[in-house]
Amino acid sequence: MSSRSQARSPFWALSLAILRGFLRDKASVFFALIFPLMFLVLFGGLLGSQDQSKVDMIQVGAVPFVDDLPDDVAEAFKQTFDVTEEKSLAAALDEVRKGDADVAIEQRGDQLIAHYTQTDQVKAAVTQGTLRSFVDGMNVVATGQPPAYQLVTERVEDDSLTTIQFVTPGLLGWAVAMSAAFGAAATLQGWRQSKLLRRLQLAPVKTGTVVGARVAVTLTVALAQLAIFLGLGAAAFGLTLTGSWWMSIPLIVVGTLCFMAIGLLAGALAKTTEGAVNLANFLVLPMAFLSGSFFPLDVAPTWIQRLSDLLPLKHLNTGMLDVMVRGQGPGSAVVPLLILAGFAVVVTALAARLFRWETT
Repeated sequence: MSSRSQARSPFWALSLAILRGFLRDKASVFFALIFPLMFLVLFGGLLGSQDQSKVDMIQVGAVPFVDDLPDDVAEAFKQTFDVTEEKSLAAALDEVRKGDADVAIEQRGDQLIAHYTQTDQVKAAVTQGTLRSFVDGMNVVATGQPPAYQLVTERVEDDSLTTIQFVTPGLLGWAVAMSAAFGAAATLQGWRQSKLLRRLQLAPVKTGTVVGARVAVTLTVALAQLAIFLGLGAAAFGLTLTGSWWMSIPLIVVGTLCFMAIGLLAGALAKTTEGAVNLANFLVLPMAFLSGSFFPLDVAPTWIQRLSDLLPLKHLNTGMLDVMVRGQGPGSAVVPLLILAGFAVVVTALAARLFRWETT
């Protein structure tokens, strides 16, 4: 056997052993693959191919304003509002108050009165602005004076994009972060408690080989997550990738190393395996909410948006969104890659400094 083959054998043997251990651990497989996919199926089922939701409107009694809309305007009105009719104003207001409808409209003379809920402030602003535009348009029709300017709206993204396309990168980023952090935290603490680390020190295997095998298995799982997410998204929910989507591969690789570093830090700080996993969960789960994995941060307060800029998951999500959905080129992934790599180096160095061979 050549010297190269002899050098490779411990690495591949350890890698296969770690991979088999991962596959035998049903809980690890569930939380790394099945659990995140449940969220993808949930979001895919709820959102489907929706582009945007209509405004739920209740029309109270006769509203000549709506009846007198020109045909082309009436068609746009139907595409914007999902209209139901109600005779009682009190019943309509009760539905709006409970959140079952976004707005109730009635007409008193030449006044169109809109009763809306402020529970969802963004939806309320959209509702008021949209209604105002229809009223302004009808005023132009009534006066016979054409507007000085015409607004033409065009979508910047590909027409094939649907809501699930914007959700998938964030859910994938969260899945990779959770799997990498939990796996590294549990492995480090488990090996330390079982004295395996000490035994590996005495074995004729270099420390780099052990670390390399652990990293190789974690990267394999992360790339499997990428393939499964994209495959299921395309097959079940019509996911269509745009731009330089292949740049998501280096983003996943560097992101995995970054969150492995977080897991190593959790394993170095905790004294038990359960404590290490709980600490990793404490670090990753809030990060998912603050990094746009479950919902966009566009309407979040400014201080939350600035806080999210300090979190590595935000940059992983943004990088994948740029190359997979927004149609940007490979260069858009450079900054996220550098931030994730820098974060991985700093946190790994901190974990190494805090690590102790024995738990006390």
